[in-house]
Amino acid sequence: MRTVVLTEETRKNLLEELLKRSPNQYGQYESTVAEIIAAVREKRDEAIFAYTEQFDHCRISADTIRVTKEEIEEAYTQVDAEFVEVMKRSRENIRVYHEKQLRNSWFDAKEDGTILGQKITPIEKVGVYVPGGKAAYPSSVMMNVIPARVAGVSRIVMTTPPGRDGRINPGTLVAADIAGVDEIYKTGGAQAIAALAFGTQSIPKVDKIVGPGNIFVALAKKAVYGHVSIDSIAGPSEILVLADETANPRYVAADLLSQAEHDELASAILITTSRELAEKVSAEIDGFLQELSRADIIRKSLENYGYILIAENLEEAIECANEVASEHMEILTRDPFAVMTKIKNAGAIFLGEYSSEPLGDYYAGPNHVLPTNGTARFFSPLNVDDFCKKSSIISYSREALERAHEDIELFAKKEGLTAHANSIHVRFE
Repeated sequence: MRTVVLTEETRKNLLEELLKRSPNQYGQYESTVAEIIAAVREKRDEAIFAYTEQFDHCRISADTIRVTKEEIEEAYTQVDAEFVEVMKRSRENIRVYHEKQLRNSWFDAKEDGTILGQKITPIEKVGVYVPGGKAAYPSSVMMNVIPARVAGVSRIVMTTPPGRDGRINPGTLVAADIAGVDEIYKTGGAQAIAALAFGTQSIPKVDKIVGPGNIFVALAKKAVYGHVSIDSIAGPSEILVLADETANPRYVAADLLSQAEHDELASAILITTSRELAEKVSAEIDGFLQELSRADIIRKSLENYGYILIAENLEEAIECANEVASEHMEILTRDPFAVMTKIKNAGAIFLGEYSSEPLGDYYAGPNHVLPTNGTARFFSPLNVDDFCKKSSIISYSREALERAHEDIELFAKKEGLTAHANSIHVRFE
């Protein structure tokens, strides 16, 4: 990893480099995605079957596109029983955490006959996209499905690309069953997003699409937004470790690499006030790279987007961390809770040396679907509210409206909307 002294210039260069990873920077693929979406809207199942054969090298039909109960039962026989139990324990942690986010409808009635309120209703149908290919992520299945289930979504539809043999990764199927998915379809890529957004003969149209994917999935979600709701347009994974001289360099190195192994575009940043720590972390990273299975990916990730930044003091380090607004932020300082109070922008914050990032990925309970590429400045982790709609409730008695009608009519007339004014006026002729 390159080691850089933190200055105004190096901070600006860092932010510019990180922004290059955003899906918004890959406009050259938008026309391809648009063609796929248009084909699915026009040809529906026929297009899904053709694209699945073209991209996934697998032939599917109306009879085989939906995963059967028998396939799910078979998946359980192929997944280690201990792992199944771990997933169930993880599900409970995720469920309990998200149940604390539930909010109730409310009504405020006053003596003058005014009733105002907010009605909270679950989204009816949600589509969950799950990546396939080289790696399977059962944890992402649970993180996307469980908050939807907690919110009260009545129909959860999952799509994921099949292998050449027409099968879905058994871990993915077991996780989907444990989390509570209602139906699963064997298709991936931009074509799956289009199918969920517009519907085909086999795949139902949904109201919202969530879940991560490659650049084609991200751009497809961006393209269908407005026809359906989406969670976000996710970029590559990232971690920022904020540390002082008290941090354990071996822990810091291990945590940085935990995200760098995702892919070549992943970002791993250490901001520290200690040059000695920086040197030790760099040495530990070199050691780990001799033994980790995804070392080639990690090396490219660190070469592209790995940084060790030396700050003059903790205040400067915190200021930079807030500008980066990282997806994952670990605070490994003498008093991490005090530092945490000064953090304004981060997807998830991990405090102390025994709260490493994978704890949040798999088990603790908070959602691991987090804002990336600096969007933690204005976005939040996936949560129960993402699967609910809010309706405003308004009820006035004649007496309550009578006290306000002249104000309303004046407001409407000042905007030139005389029919608005008349709608109130006729009630008091």
